[in-house]
Amino acid sequence: MLKRYTFWLWTAVVFQLLTAFFHSLSLFVTPIPHDETQRQMMELMDTYKIDLGGGFHRTFDNLLTALSSSFSFLCLFGALINAYLLKKKAPRDLMRGILLINVLVFGACFAMMAIFTFLPPIILSGLIFVSLVLSYICLRLRRPETS
Repeated sequence: MLKRYTFWLWTAVVFQLLTAFFHSLSLFVTPIPHDETQRQMMELMDTYKIDLGGGFHRTFDNLLTALSSSFSFLCLFGALINAYLLKKKAPRDLMRGILLINVLVFGACFAMMAIFTFLPPIILSGLIFVSLVLSYICLRLRRPETS
């Protein structure tokens, strides 16, 4: 079972869906400031509008919400594509290419999370990346006649 790429890819799909779900919850939670400096920073993030050109005036909170929701959508998109291809029993050569794309994209995502965020997104994106790498390795090692 652990040598089958489909096991690891389904594992990645589960982690992608969990990450999308838990990360989307952060869009509905309002952080509570713990001191005066944090209160001022949060107030400015919510109220100070930046002129971004072209008539766009957004707050830092608007930009953070857009970036945060994009990570949730990336995970959801990856999970849906991977699950669809697994259900349709896509050919090995197609899966090899799709898995390589997944490994590259979610590897870069994991690197960004490891550098710029905190423990929960680092762990979840790391679990996705490791599952995808193991799936790719198992697919590459498997002989074509046992497909």
